[in-house]
Amino acid sequence: MKNLYLLLALLPCLHLSAQTQDKEFEDLVNAERKAASKRMAVVINPDTYNYDITYHKLEFKVDPANFYIEGKVTTTYTAVSNMTSLVFDLARITDTSDPNYSNQIEVSSVRMNGNNLTFTRNEEEIIINLPATQTAGTSATVEITYAGAPAGSGFGSFITDNHNGTPVLWTLSEPFGARDWWPCKQDLNDKANSIDVYITAPSEYNSVANGMQQSKVDNGNGTSTTHFHHGYPIPAYLIAMAVTNYQIYEQQAGLGTAESPYFPIVNYMYPETATNNINSVAVTPSILNFYETKFGPYPFRNEKYGHAQFAWGGGMEHTTVSFMTAGNNGAYSRSLIAHEMGHQWFGDKVTCGTWKDIWLNEGFATYLASMTIEFLDGDAAFITNKNSMITSITSSPNGAIYMTDDEALNVNRIFSSRLSYNKGAMVLNMLRFKLGDTNFFQGLRNYLNDPALAYGYAVTPQLKTHLEAASGLSLTEFFNDWVYNQGYPIYTVSAQTVAAGQVRITLNQTQSDPSVSFFELPVPVRLTGAGGQQQDYVLDNTSNGQQFVVNVPFTPTGIEFNPKKDIISKNSTATLAADAFDWDATATIYPNPTYDELNIVVPENQMLLSVALYNALGQKIGLYNTDKVNLIGLSAGLYSAEIITNFGRSIKKFIKK
Repeated sequence: MKNLYLLLALLPCLHLSAQTQDKEFEDLVNAERKAASKRMAVVINPDTYNYDITYHKLEFKVDPANFYIEGKVTTTYTAVSNMTSLVFDLARITDTSDPNYSNQIEVSSVRMNGNNLTFTRNEEEIIINLPATQTAGTSATVEITYAGAPAGSGFGSFITDNHNGTPVLWTLSEPFGARDWWPCKQDLNDKANSIDVYITAPSEYNSVANGMQQSKVDNGNGTSTTHFHHGYPIPAYLIAMAVTNYQIYEQQAGLGTAESPYFPIVNYMYPETATNNINSVAVTPSILNFYETKFGPYPFRNEKYGHAQFAWGGGMEHTTVSFMTAGNNGAYSRSLIAHEMGHQWFGDKVTCGTWKDIWLNEGFATYLASMTIEFLDGDAAFITNKNSMITSITSSPNGAIYMTDDEALNVNRIFSSRLSYNKGAMVLNMLRFKLGDTNFFQGLRNYLNDPALAYGYAVTPQLKTHLEAASGLSLTEFFNDWVYNQGYPIYTVSAQTVAAGQVRITLNQTQSDPSVSFFELPVPVRLTGAGGQQQDYVLDNTSNGQQFVVNVPFTPTGIEFNPKKDIISKNSTATLAADAFDWDATATIYPNPTYDELNIVVPENQMLLSVALYNALGQKIGLYNTDKVNLIGLSAGLYSAEIITNFGRSIKKFIKK
């Protein structure tokens, strides 16, 4: 969502303590929740499903000194079924104690083809009576003129305030606030193909909106009209404007290739903090170019990217211009810049298709800010950042990323820093760890460029499909465990030297929540030796008690679990036994007891020659030359396995259930 993520959202700017970072992150997410709290009761409006918006012309007359708007919204749409009426979302103030109740937005006219249309209003809609039945597949244009004080004052969608004594106005409509200040279709099911925005305001101010500024015309009466055009699909909640005495500072980004030309970065700053703010945005081109190398060209490269300062407490990823709060020093945090910019790909180009899928917006933006730490500060800072997210995630034993229908109406749940932001980000990190960088980033580029999703909406299964196609792996169990179900694993890792240069590692796991019976996951461990020697291993853990024999190029003296914080876990332990090596330990079996199959593990430098099974009477009952012995049909009881390798012979007892 709007993400407010930020100011360190993701935790670490290295010059701040982790405690400070975490508090700023929570403050920002809390502000985000407050902004949405009055609107989360809004549900999908089926009255708006019978048409598709293709274009908006938005004409607004405002003065930041007054909480008031005059507007004319001209919308072109196509009927998807036969229609006799047209419904837009447009809120009314219903609280009679609201100081704006008597001056709220009223619609003065609705016109089509130069003719007035009749209409009615309820608390949340304007219902327009069409002059005749409009048949499916036909297009029409309707013009709505209105004026008044918007709904949703305070932490709302249309704000007037001041900075350093100068009036300022801004809008922020996520998730359901666009209807407070203009007639729209605000559900996550439709995007206007393009928009033109005309803002008439006092001439001494600069106006900001989505897309590229086309002109600024002096009206000769103390006002000027600024025209912006945005030529990409956009949902209602990402359309925004801001007006004050902005100082404008421009930069340039882009990799400069034919596929990714240079494009402008336009920064709108409060004059009193511009010096520090200019210093803080110096990093913007580097981060933009880094994202282009990973995810493809900036999605709106024919227009601009930019920042517009506001005083709300965090940031909001309005398409092509993120609204940003500066810190006490008048500068944006780097994490805030990285997070909101990341939304231009994940949230603005491809938008979550339901609020239950909000992690497709917030988890991605959080992880991109984390990747920025990896890119600019190195592995140690990246590990610190991931560890901070893991600490947040595991502060409670349960909680899923994907929400139930009821949860998706709860502001605190939608904007959960622990689940939607941090767990969403770390699940992406685990997918990257599991798939490898090549497959992971290729899958994300395919997801972003899928014609059915690009500049449209996506839901979680569509991300899964693209990652599976890129990697060739089934991710059903992973998504069930980590996205749809709850909790995390707790590991007990034990290691023992079994031969010169060889260690057997045993993995056992419990789960923090019963919704997952076992987390199948690549498990990272590190063996250490004298003088700083170390060797990392990734163990494909698919069952409890699973054993792995690994080669070690030094004498191990210790073992570390999850040294780079690649997976989510808590209170896991790792121990290296001091037991002396014996030949009988060179081969291992699992599981034990077992039911249908016995797995044989021998060191990597040995060759398995044969496996003989004996019953409790010492009678040979089978001879095999495979490391997976089928036990179906074998009676329950105690058996022995004689394992022959090119190093010798080992006897292992096991129980058949």
